[in-house]
Amino acid sequence: MLPLSEINRVLVVTAHPDDADFGSAGSVAQFVDKGVEVTYLLVTDGDAGGDDRSLDNSGMAELRRTEQRAAAKVVGVTDVRFLGYPDGQVVPSLELRRDIARVIRQVRPDLVVTQHPDRNYRHIAPSHPDHRAVGGATLDAVYPDARNPHAFPELLRDEGLAAWTVREVWLSGGSTPDHWVDITDAIDRKLAALQSHVSQVGHIEGFAEFVRSRSAGLAEQAGLGEGRYAEGFQVVATG
Repeated sequence: MLPLSEINRVLVVTAHPDDADFGSAGSVAQFVDKGVEVTYLLVTDGDAGGDDRSLDNSGMAELRRTEQRAAAKVVGVTDVRFLGYPDGQVVPSLELRRDIARVIRQVRPDLVVTQHPDRNYRHIAPSHPDHRAVGGATLDAVYPDARNPHAFPELLRDEGLAAWTVREVWLSGGSTPDHWVDITDAIDRKLAALQSHVSQVGHIEGFAEFVRSRSAGLAEQAGLGEGRYAEGFQVVATG
């Protein structure tokens, strides 16, 4: 694995507002505490989400962008970007690969955190079609697109974005995690970030207990012991 001392920039790529907070907000908070620069890239605005349908999709998109920026601020992230793809209609297209590769070349991260491209048959919620499409497109953007100067040549020719090699990828939401991050010191910030998404979780009774229970279960899976909280990832080497 990439030594934590060699991680200076992280790019988190997800499908919807709140995905980063469910999957990795505790890890992100601890990265930021160590001085790591973290950028969020959201493929959609989450315009098809939420229970309050007194808002049209553009109104919901604006609300969810606002909620995501607030959630990011809780864990110290100020660089939040949106690609504006339609919620619920994401496919791992060449256009999406190019748009993610563009941001990889702009941010030049050592580590990319994204969603698992495979269906999780143990727990279906992380396997939203948008999640799987974004995970697959992000892996393709990491390898080979972002590192190949001849892939999407307009990025270099027209935008001056030189090729960049991401050193490692962490996948969240899969059924086979092999790396766990102890987020005990950041669990309150993870929860606060998630609770910033009022349109999505404000109506869920016992939501805080659910988040703590799930994080405690991951800590137990990791062998961290009672009273600890964790996030789990599958690590992909890119070398």
